[in-house]
This record gives sequence, structure tokens and C-alpha cells, in this order.
Amino acid sequence: MKAFQDYYPDDVAHCYGCGRLNEHGHQIKSYWDGDETVATFTPEPYHTAIPGYVYGGLIASLIDCHSTGTAAAAAYRAEGRAMDTMPPLRFLTASLHVDYLKPTPLGGPLEIRGQIKEIKGRKVVVTSTVSANGVVCAKGEVVAVQVPEKYMMELRLKRDE
Repeated sequence: MKAFQDYYPDDVAHCYGCGRLNEHGHQIKSYWDGDETVATFTPEPYHTAIPGYVYGGLIASLIDCHSTGTAAAAAYRAEGRAMDTMPPLRFLTASLHVDYLKPTPLGGPLEIRGQIKEIKGRKVVVTSTVSANGVVCAKGEVVAVQVPEKYMMELRLKRDE
């Protein structure tokens, strides 16, 4: 099964958090799990805040990118379209809010789960959690806005030059 991010066109697949074409990025992969979405990411030792715990910026990045991927998948689902149909639906973060509930331990996979809170026009609101060993360590909300087709066309033209 392909991840949401695997459907992103090459010209918009370079994001540090979720871009499959960014060899230095996190390359997270998000999938449907019923009405929720799920991704798993295992932090490296260099993702340290203080010894033994994950850097908060990484947690925010995981919530951000999983949520924008979730927004795209939800928009396709709401339109009854497959994720490989044109025009592509791509979302950017308009707002990101993260609450850190507990220190997030290093040394194992993190599970990121997303839920659709609202779909309204070009805006999708997603709530996500980050868990370690079954314990929710952070929760966040992302307001994601669909990239206008005009911008997507400009990217394709630049790519084809």
C-alpha cells in the first residue's frame, strides 16, 4: 500500500518532513487506519533535546507533515477521488499548534495519529497525537490550506523549462 506522500508529484515532493525526494529529510509515510491516519517514525540519537528524550522541534515537524498529508488524503476522499488523479491536491500549513504533554523518550518508534476535525472549502483542520510506547506525549492541531492550482501549474512549468 502506498503512503499519501508517495502520491505527491515530483515538483512538490521535497519537503524536509515528508518529501520522498529529500534524502536528508524524515520521509514520513502516512496511511489511512479507518477514519484516522497513522504514521510511524523512529528518531535517531541526534534528534536529542536532553539525553534520552526527543527534541520538540522534531515532534512539531512530525505533527505538521503528517497533518498536511492527512489533509490531502481527506480532500481526495471527500471528492471521491483516488490520490493519483489530476489535478493534484497539495496542502501547506497555515497554522500549527503543539502541546507537549510528557517528555518523549528516544529509543523506539513514535506513532503519529491524525483525525479530521473540519473540511471547509480549501481548508482542512487536522488534530494529531504523537505517542511513544502507547503513551501520548504531544498533541497538535494544524490548519492546512490547499495550494492553489495556479501555483501548482507554475511549479510544473518551471520543472519543464
